Amino acid sequence: MFIDLIRRRKIVGPREALSSIKDGAVVAVSGFNMALTPDYLLKELFDQYVETGHPKDLFIVSDTLPGSPGRGLDRIARGMIERGDFEFLRGVLLPFLGWTPNLQKLIKDNIIEGYTWSIGIMSYWFREVGSGRPGVVSRVGLATFLDPEYEAGALNDLARERRTAKIDYVKLGGRIYLFYQAPKPDVALIRGTTADEIGNITLEGEAITGTVLNIAQAAKAQPNPGVVIAQVMRLARFGSLNPKCVQVPGPIVDYVVVTKDPDFHRQTANIQYDPRVSGEIIPPTDTGIEEPSPLNPRKVIARRVLLQLVDIIKQEKRPIIVNLGIGIPSLVTSIAIEEEIENLLATTIESGPWGGKALAGEDFGASIGPYAIIPMPDQFTVYEGGILDAASLGFLQIDRHGNVNPSVLPGRMTGPGGFPVIATGSPRLYFAGLFTAGKQDIVVENGKLNIREDGEIVKFVDHVFKILCAGTNLLRKKEVLYITERAVFRLTGEGLVLEEVAPGVDIDRDIIGKMEFKPIVKEEPKTMDTRLFRDRRMNVLREILSSLEM
Repeated sequence: MFIDLIRRRKIVGPREALSSIKDGAVVAVSGFNMALTPDYLLKELFDQYVETGHPKDLFIVSDTLPGSPGRGLDRIARGMIERGDFEFLRGVLLPFLGWTPNLQKLIKDNIIEGYTWSIGIMSYWFREVGSGRPGVVSRVGLATFLDPEYEAGALNDLARERRTAKIDYVKLGGRIYLFYQAPKPDVALIRGTTADEIGNITLEGEAITGTVLNIAQAAKAQPNPGVVIAQVMRLARFGSLNPKCVQVPGPIVDYVVVTKDPDFHRQTANIQYDPRVSGEIIPPTDTGIEEPSPLNPRKVIARRVLLQLVDIIKQEKRPIIVNLGIGIPSLVTSIAIEEEIENLLATTIESGPWGGKALAGEDFGASIGPYAIIPMPDQFTVYEGGILDAASLGFLQIDRHGNVNPSVLPGRMTGPGGFPVIATGSPRLYFAGLFTAGKQDIVVENGKLNIREDGEIVKFVDHVFKILCAGTNLLRKKEVLYITERAVFRLTGEGLVLEEVAPGVDIDRDIIGKMEFKPIVKEEPKTMDTRLFRDRRMNVLREILSSLEM
């Protein structure tokens, strides 16, 4: 009888659950792109507003980005633009906006407030607020656009004026830190796979575990405990779920809504369901099944990063822990599989997976065949605490001081993602990207790099548009390299030193002539390893085994 009463009150339709959201509410939403995004709840919430005019004036906060083009928050933003009705949202605090062009437009046009923090800081923030603390204190973001001396994470004039989310300085033990603050959530919209009759939530079919528990805790914390609404795929009988698999205990879940359409419960933007993504099946590794990727400039860069990681393995004489960011760094896993050394790289991605093959683009955040998936705040503890050996991250711009801008350009508001925390904590950093941008025709042939047509956009500039990683902070690292298809630079106290040049490349014409500043050239740069430019394996496994025998 008691269980039946709870079930009738808790397992409800979307409108009954969402009617508890009041005008002006702060709504926390889970989601790393489409992984863990409660897409059905978001759709129904906006549909309810369209029909009734309520709730409105909402402020959305998330651990990453609950959306992709045409889905989640981007669908809502598109609907607002098409209707010419902008009362539903008053602002957002999101670490990443790269897959939501419509939401970016609302921020760029100063229609809603736009704020951005690093993913790690945001996931910590939910945990801190859930613990009754006022925010996050960290040195992540100092001397970058997150610093109050610059933009303090505000993306437009409306945000700079209202400061709904703010970053201030605090001094502790004689050191300066940043204090990240935002309003406590009134509502949490989270997602799981299965709920039982009292609302216990498991995530067995999801790509990641994310920050769902911490988001629910933040909404429920004192003062003014809020409402937690969970989207799930299916229901189970009370007592049938393994207690160790329950990620969110039922007593802190107010409503459970079962997804009507599985298309609103995708593992990633392009994957409806794959047991290899959720870790229910770990596929066997067979390098003979997968064809090697074609040899092109992007592969050259990923290979060069891998060689640097191989050096660490040889030095440490053990497998190493690494983070591989979005873009070219995410290709390193595939190269490691080709070279049969994937088991010597404990690859991690921000959302929580360890091992496997990281997916790219809109599906980034998920991995095929990970051997571990941990909560996102714990993953970022690994990064900020330096509990890894190295990281490879992408870049859009680099300047003479070693400052890095990975994602922000005029009119392009992608946000920092996990970049600031990883760049702060990792002891070794290998920034990886193409030397120029724009239309280009660059091929690898006859063991050389042939630049038939170079990109017209310079990426090595006098001053980056936005500093997301300060060169002054990087000088404390064991090693910082900037790796491209035609050159490798090392960061020193004097600036960027040109250390390696690709075969077939003219230093003055193809490197210095395509930079806004002149790098330091102390002596004749070395030629990049010729194995990078040949269409066969580099055979790094042999040299690793030889080093272990010494």
